[in-house]
Amino acid sequence: MRQLFSLGCASLGCALLLSACSTAGPGAGRDPAPPPPRVDHTAAQQGCNAGSVQDRVGRTLNERLQDAIVSESGAQRIRVLRPGDMATMDHRPERINLHLDEKGVISRITCG
Repeated sequence: MRQLFSLGCASLGCALLLSACSTAGPGAGRDPAPPPPRVDHTAAQQGCNAGSVQDRVGRTLNERLQDAIVSESGAQRIRVLRPGDMATMDHRPERINLHLDEKGVISRITCG
């Protein structure tokens, strides 16, 4: 019985010591969270303008046409996607995507 009482007192003492180490409450003493990042949609719109080159849909892609599309769209990068090609899902507003069919004809032009 005496050992059980001693064990109970020791457990209670440990619990009291540990509770003394706790903080005053949730979030006490912490810095506030930083504000969320700002997204500048105007910069993204200035990177690529696929609308200005939509008249190229239906034409067979060649190097000269590709250079003209990049120049006129304002894109800094180009990605040519053929049927079955794997593509990353990252969005790059400065990149123009040329989607081709099996014959190398442009079927769709998008930014990202």
